[in-house]
Amino acid sequence: MTYIPHTDADREAMLAKIGVDSLDRLFDTIPAEHRFPVLDVPRPMSEMEVRWELEALANANAAAHEFPMFLGAGAYNHYIPSIVNHILLRSEFYTAYTPYQPEMSQGTLQAIFEWQSMLSVLTGMDAANASHYDGATSLAEAVTMAIAQGRGKRHKVIVSPNVHPQYRAVARTYHQGTGTKFVGDKSGQATLEDLTDMLDEGTALFVVQYPNFFGQIEDFNGLARKVHDAGALLCIVVDPIALGLLKSPGELGADIVVGEGQSLGIPLSFGGPYLGFFATKNEFVRKIAGRIVGETVDARGCKAYVMTLRPREQDIRREKASSNICTNQGLMALAASIYLAVMGKHGLRRVAELCYHKAHYAAQRIADLPGYGVQMKLPFFKEFIVTCSRPVSEINAMLFEDHHIIGGYDLSKDYPDRAGQMLVAVTETNPRAEIDDFVRALSLVAM
Repeated sequence: MTYIPHTDADREAMLAKIGVDSLDRLFDTIPAEHRFPVLDVPRPMSEMEVRWELEALANANAAAHEFPMFLGAGAYNHYIPSIVNHILLRSEFYTAYTPYQPEMSQGTLQAIFEWQSMLSVLTGMDAANASHYDGATSLAEAVTMAIAQGRGKRHKVIVSPNVHPQYRAVARTYHQGTGTKFVGDKSGQATLEDLTDMLDEGTALFVVQYPNFFGQIEDFNGLARKVHDAGALLCIVVDPIALGLLKSPGELGADIVVGEGQSLGIPLSFGGPYLGFFATKNEFVRKIAGRIVGETVDARGCKAYVMTLRPREQDIRREKASSNICTNQGLMALAASIYLAVMGKHGLRRVAELCYHKAHYAAQRIADLPGYGVQMKLPFFKEFIVTCSRPVSEINAMLFEDHHIIGGYDLSKDYPDRAGQMLVAVTETNPRAEIDDFVRALSLVAM
């Protein structure tokens, strides 16, 4: 059955109101050769048929919950406790997406405040905002804030080639035409020492990732001092799960901490929606883009939550705006808040430990295979580089077609000099038997 909301009488009344004698007259501006019935439009389908069609299309995808998966590179298959969705999808949260009227949105505002508080503790920073669109957007906003902090005198941004390539691309796109100069990441070969040698009085921001895009944990001790001696800010892109085990960026001297919160109770969903987080020191809090929720008391002395420091209107002043961020991933931030509250400090550490130990077990098993090598020069968290004897695209195709396993990420897509290298991710959701099957499949496809 086709749903038609208006009767013939309704349509005639509307046409008369606007002074048009027929529906066809509404389409006069469209050339006749582009109007129905010239268009080759498929026949209409019933709701049931549409559902079948969409399900068939959806089933063509390889979903993470259906196959063993060792693909990461910025989006990860972590376990999501069932309580996350049970609370997240309550109508009072699910429908109150944007708290334009704080006095009517106390529950949503409190949830956002809790997210900011937990994120500040996790990253070792003083303050956090209510979220950005994704991790790449958060990095771009960090660049914006650092340039503003430089008051027009600093326009250079040093970015490690070990930062996620898509984050680097988004930051460059955001700032094209602004005079911002990105250096350090183009060759893909710059070491941390090479990058610090680029520091000068024109540097606004120095960006590294922890663990880096390759899953490695670089030694950042002393880095903050060098960056600050040059008058620049230090931004660290982080995996929040890793912070359950590793030293916080705040302890490493970071001024800004950004990253992707998808790992915290948000499904892969074939790419989104995700959650960008942003935390910084108190001295920069008034330059944060996006929402910040604060705690205060109302006229009766009761605890209340408000939008503070940066009301929405500050971010939509056209050419005078410091950012184009004028909303936040409120529902995703709520999911991450529930996840962190449910897991707690010890639960998050346990997840991080499982990822670490399972990844190291997998790496050792693969390193023993003929035709493969594993880079273990630097310590790593849950991802590691596997050097293969044949193209990664071929290996991944055979892994899926012959063994129904989703393999790792082909690094040659972003680093041409890394042909034959696969980035393998292992999380708490990969049981030992699954890892053993992956290793066995790799040994077979190498032949």
